[in-house]
Amino acid sequence: MSHASTSFIPLNIAVLTVSDTRTVETDTSGQLLVDRLTEAGHQLVERALLQDNLYQIRAKVANWIAQGSVQVVLITGGTGFTGRDSTPEAVACLLDKQVDGFGELFRQLSYQEIGTSTVQSRALAGLSNNTLVCCLPGSTGACRTAWEGILQEQLDSRHKPCNFVPHLGLKPVCSGR
Repeated sequence: MSHASTSFIPLNIAVLTVSDTRTVETDTSGQLLVDRLTEAGHQLVERALLQDNLYQIRAKVANWIAQGSVQVVLITGGTGFTGRDSTPEAVACLLDKQVDGFGELFRQLSYQEIGTSTVQSRALAGLSNNTLVCCLPGSTGACRTAWEGILQEQLDSRHKPCNFVPHLGLKPVCSGR
């Protein structure tokens, strides 16, 4: 059975940048995600930038998940191995189901660009309350790789044989009686 639609369904997407050094003006990774999602026809519902603090990240993402109006949360940054990198730990406990193949595929694609350094990426994704949450590395190149290699197709309702759109709790469009 195909999980593809014949028409494009725009999604409501929130973007969070996790960084101790960037500002909205210098956040090229978050901006790339915003540009790509809007170019694809999706709606940016909120953009935020937080310092790498496990509890602030968790609170922001939990709030977006609970809203119901956010179907996708894209997080860039905080996925490495430095002492302050805590995005995976902040998010993992919020997920109902992990999308194991996301991190695996991201690292496979990234290997073509950065070689074995990709093993230091803790990219992950999962579903929570009908919301797809994706944790990406903080580099602009990594965000581009994730968008072009995974997200662009998996957030497009027309992509066959399947995509994530049917899992995102979209309310059906009613035709009046």
